[in-house]
Amino acid sequence: MDFSPIIQQVYGALWYLIPLAILAGILKSPWFKGITGEFLVNTAARLFLPKDEYHLIKDVTLQSENGTTQIDHIIVSRYGVFVIETKNIRGWIFGSANQKTWTQKIYKHTNKFQNPLHQNYKHVKTLEAQLDIPSSVIHSLVVFVGDSTFKTEMPDNVTYAGGYIRHIKAKREVVLSQADIDAVIRQIEQLRLQRGLTTNRQHVRHLRQKQTVAPPVTPSTTPSATPSATPQSPKQCPKCGSEMVLRTTKSGKNAGNQFWGCATFPACRGVVQLR
Repeated sequence: MDFSPIIQQVYGALWYLIPLAILAGILKSPWFKGITGEFLVNTAARLFLPKDEYHLIKDVTLQSENGTTQIDHIIVSRYGVFVIETKNIRGWIFGSANQKTWTQKIYKHTNKFQNPLHQNYKHVKTLEAQLDIPSSVIHSLVVFVGDSTFKTEMPDNVTYAGGYIRHIKAKREVVLSQADIDAVIRQIEQLRLQRGLTTNRQHVRHLRQKQTVAPPVTPSTTPSATPSATPQSPKQCPKCGSEMVLRTTKSGKNAGNQFWGCATFPACRGVVQLR
């Protein structure tokens, strides 16, 4: 019996389900959620923040000490520089400022995700190291979009999409002159990596490399003829056991001093001072 007519009839009736399934997959993907969240934050900034007072710079990828860091939005104004991390997450959100991970709960499903304040801390420090302005005028802000509800008390700089405009407008102390604003915008545009697929792929590859924990470094037992100029690394982080890397303090009274820091920073803040 020839089933071809039946198959053709079924396909003719259900062919539209294929593009619908593909569309549903795209709408649920992290990529689309990220794009949607950034669009909502961009739109709110353009609608409710006066252009003559607030300058929006979006999707900024900067070179950092250990690779690259990607900032969703930077808003430059005379009231400071706002570094914004966007999270498009739904459900109940549990977390505190000092926790390594936060929790997302949707009915009986529970998911852990990195504390976005820790994530944005690296963005702030990278920007701070590359701009000629005091660190006190750079503000970290985390914005949740989507159908989410905070079930624990959150810091003032963690807010919903609508609240982030109010948070920015609440800063009324003038800390930057017009010359400072122009210089900051110019520096960011000069330092940012070119936008595009190549930069995004390099950043994703860097993130994947960071997630791969390297084995502890074992010092060689063979004596060297000449002493090494680089201090010997501790075997492992005292907090989490990961590899330690040599870092340099960028600011403060200890600026220029070196120390051993955990390679997984900011997820772990283990430190060993040089002896």
